[in-house]
Amino acid sequence: MEQKKNYIGLTDAQVLESRKKYGANILTPPEKDPWWKEFLEKFSDPLIIILLVAGVLSIGISFYEFFGLGQNWKVFFEPIGIFVAIGLATTLAFIFEQRANKAFQILNQVNDDELVEVMRNGTTTTIPRKDVVVGDIVIINTGDEIPADGELLDSVTLSVDESTLTGEPLCAKTIDPAHFDKEATYPSNHVMRGTKVMEGHGVMRVLKVGDATEMGKVFEEAQIDDSVKTPLNEQLDGLADWITNVSYGFAGLIIVGQLIHFLGWSNWQAWTLIVPVALFFWLVIKKFEDWSKAKCIFTIIGFFVLFFAMVIGAFSMIHAGADSTTWSLLLAHTLKTLMVAVTLIVVAVPEGLPMAVTLSLAYSMSRMLKTNNLVRKMHACETMGATTIICTDKTGTLTQNQMQVYKTNFFGEPSDEILYEGIAVNSTAQLDLTGDKPQVFGNPTEGALLLWLKEHNTDYKALRMNATRIEELPFTTERKYMATVVKSATGKNILYIKGAPEIIFAMCKNTCGVSKQEIDAQLLAYQNQAMRTLGFAYQELGDKDATIENGKIVADKLTFLGIVAISDPVRLDVPDAVNEVIAAGIKVKIVTGDTPGTAKEIGRQIGLWNDATDTDRNIITGVEFSELSDAQLRDRVGDLKIIARARPMDKKRLVEALQTNNEVVAVTGDGTNDAPALKTAHVGLSMGDGTSVAKEASDITIIDNSFSSIGRAVMWGRSLYKNIQRFLLFQLTVNVAACFLVLFGSFMGTESPLTVTQMLWVNLIMDTFGAMALASLPPSASVMNDKPRRREASILTRPMMTELLGVGLFFFALTLGFYWLFNHAEVTSITQMFSAVVGGENPMTAYEATLLFSIFVWTHFWYMFDARVFETGESIFKVKMSRGFWTIVGIIIIGQLFITEIAYEFFNVEPMLHTLDWHFNPTGAIDLLIIVSASSLVLWVREICRLFTKK
Repeated sequence: MEQKKNYIGLTDAQVLESRKKYGANILTPPEKDPWWKEFLEKFSDPLIIILLVAGVLSIGISFYEFFGLGQNWKVFFEPIGIFVAIGLATTLAFIFEQRANKAFQILNQVNDDELVEVMRNGTTTTIPRKDVVVGDIVIINTGDEIPADGELLDSVTLSVDESTLTGEPLCAKTIDPAHFDKEATYPSNHVMRGTKVMEGHGVMRVLKVGDATEMGKVFEEAQIDDSVKTPLNEQLDGLADWITNVSYGFAGLIIVGQLIHFLGWSNWQAWTLIVPVALFFWLVIKKFEDWSKAKCIFTIIGFFVLFFAMVIGAFSMIHAGADSTTWSLLLAHTLKTLMVAVTLIVVAVPEGLPMAVTLSLAYSMSRMLKTNNLVRKMHACETMGATTIICTDKTGTLTQNQMQVYKTNFFGEPSDEILYEGIAVNSTAQLDLTGDKPQVFGNPTEGALLLWLKEHNTDYKALRMNATRIEELPFTTERKYMATVVKSATGKNILYIKGAPEIIFAMCKNTCGVSKQEIDAQLLAYQNQAMRTLGFAYQELGDKDATIENGKIVADKLTFLGIVAISDPVRLDVPDAVNEVIAAGIKVKIVTGDTPGTAKEIGRQIGLWNDATDTDRNIITGVEFSELSDAQLRDRVGDLKIIARARPMDKKRLVEALQTNNEVVAVTGDGTNDAPALKTAHVGLSMGDGTSVAKEASDITIIDNSFSSIGRAVMWGRSLYKNIQRFLLFQLTVNVAACFLVLFGSFMGTESPLTVTQMLWVNLIMDTFGAMALASLPPSASVMNDKPRRREASILTRPMMTELLGVGLFFFALTLGFYWLFNHAEVTSITQMFSAVVGGENPMTAYEATLLFSIFVWTHFWYMFDARVFETGESIFKVKMSRGFWTIVGIIIIGQLFITEIAYEFFNVEPMLHTLDWHFNPTGAIDLLIIVSASSLVLWVREICRLFTKK
């Protein structure tokens, strides 16, 4: 293949013209369902359907009460309020889900922003994949993903994985018509978008972009991978099922208690209602999950018919000859009881859990991007927080990846012509010299050599133009060398080789008088300074000299040129970052292709390796690693800190051994050979300048390649888990108080302590808004002081359960006490309450209902602040709150005042700040002030306890 091709590429004007004519290189996703259809799907939940049906029946009863019994028009307020509350809850849930989904759309745009190497205006540069246009000259190397459909202009031992289009894992590509495969799906000199370069390199001219490509014709929108079941998913699913089943039990008891109380505890007919209720909820728990939707709806309808028939039958036997007004009260009470029971299930089931997780992930993903962590798969955010071991490569992650030639040792005084030409032509790297600072494209080690040529006033491009490449053997991790045969500018055919010095030296017949011991000593000295070394050799070829056969060098007259030491300093922030994750209980293991000496020195510099305490048991080479049996490896893997001279599959085997020992493993990698380990790990971390294959296999891309970014990812993951725990604590505390209050209240009075509309509002602020407030809290660096959590540990820790039951039952006892008082005394204000006369049963007034509702809401409102700082040991006044948290606080305050002061008739309460004829009510204002202030004791008591328990 000729190397004398000089590609200019498109000019800026030609790029604009091409994009205008052929479009951008973006795949248009298929149309989604319209928003209104997605919104209507929110009403397909069986519980919402039951509430809607019950709401319709409630409106029917209200019509009867208004037209048939002559009651005033206010009888319509409660059923209308129910529909408004259902609509508000479902609408807000829909809006929040849409917002979260938009935050995840970045995942589907990741590939469009990946950089592609192109020729533009006569120089090499990089552009986002989406900016590639028809006519662009694109340079492709091993590991790259082809950005568009194109025709090859140049290729060297090029093999492409076309399995994404044809199922063929390996297709040879060439520009030589003599080697075209006539049976190939696509021409042998064409490459297609979305396929991957597995070996070799080449140059292509873009023919088609975007939807016009073969990939565009069969494209289906890339969906977010939410199928992965992480430990958190499994914990939350199990917890939600348990809470749901318990809530069914509460609902059944409420239905039975309310109706027996209404019909009379001494009437046996009332007790028969236990049978259909118990049978129905048994079917719901045991059968509904396996039954079809139609069968479930049929069962629900059957229960309604049977239950109402039994209620009517029991009432007829107990109250023979009752008038229409009494019958109306019975039906209204029965319907209201069913709605209260269903609403309690809605409140009890933490529907905000998926939203809390989604919002936490969305918030974490967007913020992590600002810390150079591009999350590609949603489960990785949470799993990163559970990581116990990080297996990291060296170059670019621990080091600066700014390769520079530190020292050269050439022997035999080779001519500059031979030396410089060998470095220039036996390389795939490029330099971009258009900016203030030269930029390397391709292998950074090869780039360091090209920069060394530049320092010696040598133009590598001119050397490549003046030499014709005849044959090439690309570098692989197995061979550890690269070879190129060229027709030199001298007129001779020359074989140039570079690679691992010990391998190159062993291949040479002429060593220029240098012994192996001298070479080994020199290599050891460089490696102990954590330097990368390359050896160089060449051979002038005769007509019959063999060079390359079966992917190996067979030339037997090679001359050793010498050694180059290339340095790559440790990143300045890495030692602190490594110490941070080690202090957080996470072990770090270096997996590198470098020598043990180099790896140890890097380990020393970052604080991982200690000569005084670490032994040979803590380091191993790839050869020794492969000789270990699986049992031996599992026994030793926990002690390993460094694997040197690692081979491609060593890292994958290491990950599998660690996982067998129940470790949660994160792996970094940037090369195609890292893909198996990245896929196998719980979290794969690719580098920003890594290959497309590595990025495709990873879960998170570290944009700046720095290990300190990995530490920040751990902090975000742990903080995310803490946020979900705080939301659970808050939500379940509300559930405990609400469920027990409504249940016990059902056996104490004919009216539920909380109405349907009130409970739906509580569900909205404590579930939906609570999820938003506690899921979007900023991360705390203090989580790095904790140890990694055990995978099998429950998300509800012992301190959480203690707090949940203690606070929840206290709130229940408090509100139940007020409910009992309001049912046995006439209370007109909080200040008058202590002098109220307690007597027989006396149904709550609307104002008493307002007081009870307000007490319940405001105590839990203040507890949200306590949940925010749970287990932090910090004062609520010192902990940073997000802007989103304060926004939710404002919404809850305004919403609660709107309900009690403006929309009170829809919620079965009376205003506190004004009278019904809209005059200021000082008594009610004082009551509201007392409730808000007294309920804030929830916060102050915690602050006082913290002062006494603080170490």
